[in-house]
Amino acid sequence: MSVSATDLATIASQLGREPRGVVEVSYRTPDGAPAVIKTSPRLPDGTPFPTLYYLTDPRLTAEASRQESAGVMKEMTARLSADPELAAAYRRAHESYLAERDAIESLGTDFTGGGMPDRVKCLHVLIAHSLAKGPGLNPLGDESVALAAEGPLRGTAIPADWPRYVHTDNTEDDPE
Repeated sequence: MSVSATDLATIASQLGREPRGVVEVSYRTPDGAPAVIKTSPRLPDGTPFPTLYYLTDPRLTAEASRQESAGVMKEMTARLSADPELAAAYRRAHESYLAERDAIESLGTDFTGGGMPDRVKCLHVLIAHSLAKGPGLNPLGDESVALAAEGPLRGTAIPADWPRYVHTDNTEDDPE
């Protein structure tokens, strides 16, 4: 697959550095900007790079950092221990991520990123995975995207039709 020179320039501007190992733009925001790239499991210099999906849009990276600072990862990790169905779905997301990466090139490791499958370590990776694959594969990535969509990112950086976050009290967040 190829990535256009325009996309690479945009991604470099987003990251503040030249992107490495870009295979494709896996997700574009509704306003057209590249936001998630798929990277080669091995960078051009041979360095292993297990993060298959990489978040580049500054609006989304700032939101992932905000959620991390707010303690979302700790709460999600606690729920993994208490909810076997959630843990199983998160493990399936991990296995899918690993299989997709290994189909490009196996790194000989089962590390995928984001803390999968046992904990939540990086919402940037989980958000990138969910946006690249769409809702329904990575439950905690989907939840993090839905949390991000509660604010002004819905319809600009996140699809307007992204499923809404359902709070633990079974109420949907409706900002309208």
